[in-house]
Amino acid sequence: MRILILGAGGMVGRRLIDKLLADGNLAGQPIEAVDAFDVVEPRFDNASGTVAIESSAGDIADAATVAALVARRPEMIFHLAAIVSGEAEADFEKGYRINLDGMYHLLEAIRAQGDAYRPRLVFTSSIAVFGAPFEDPISDTFQQAPLTSYGTQKAICELLLADYTRKGFVDGVGIRLPTIVVRPGKPNKAASGFFSGIIREPLAGHEAILPVDDEVRHWVASPAAAVGFLLHAATMDTEILGHRRSLTMPGLSITIREMIEALREVAGDEVAGRIRREPDATIEKIVSGWPRDFKADRAIEAGFVADTDFAAIIRAHIADEAARQGVQ
Repeated sequence: MRILILGAGGMVGRRLIDKLLADGNLAGQPIEAVDAFDVVEPRFDNASGTVAIESSAGDIADAATVAALVARRPEMIFHLAAIVSGEAEADFEKGYRINLDGMYHLLEAIRAQGDAYRPRLVFTSSIAVFGAPFEDPISDTFQQAPLTSYGTQKAICELLLADYTRKGFVDGVGIRLPTIVVRPGKPNKAASGFFSGIIREPLAGHEAILPVDDEVRHWVASPAAAVGFLLHAATMDTEILGHRRSLTMPGLSITIREMIEALREVAGDEVAGRIRREPDATIEKIVSGWPRDFKADRAIEAGFVADTDFAAIIRAHIADEAARQGVQ
């Protein structure tokens, strides 16, 4: 099996590749090679050497670049590449070029390979495809009416994925990810970045800015759960999806206050006290249009599994950071 991962340099992409390299197979089928692509060439530690990995960089909105990657005819494609929510809202043109044009060029490159080629394509969508006013919780039949450019771009891509699957060009699965918490490393330009920041930064000894009210409720999942979603989407029986190829992933519905209390439970008052409240009207407006709770029955029935305890997510982040820094 050859696997292509677009957006391989991001946090979820790196974790996915680490898992694939460690396992050496996907659903029992040996992995021959992984093509890792991003806007900056990603690097990976491939100590085992049993799976060939080739990294490259380029612009996903360039049709020729995407066509060259697909010409290797990977049996499995993970499309994780995107301009994140805050940046897509601030830079309208860039958001559509990367998030929409990139998806279209990918699907067209696959179609151009001919009838004998029909790869599994796992696309990371977002709960931003839904917009207020919401039902509570949001069911699988709730209308998609996004209130951000990012959500609109993801919703359009879901429609494209379903149509190209219906026509037999790809075997597509779209997974609407919750906000992934706790993201390691430096903050990105996502409007949702503070959900990780108020946990990650205090644990690292730094002050964190909280730009929204403590009673804001959101739908979250851990990095480990995100990788699990991707792997399950790659190996599941897609016949059970019918023509509705995108699913809302299970997660945890939790308030900022509950997140901070979980941090206090795990790390103590001093750590929790490093959070400084500084309202940001722009972020408040974006977040107010996001969904808060879901009834993700289709995904659960299809075998997707998520976290059940936020304190456990924090403890897993602490363990991951200790391992990354070589602390026993």
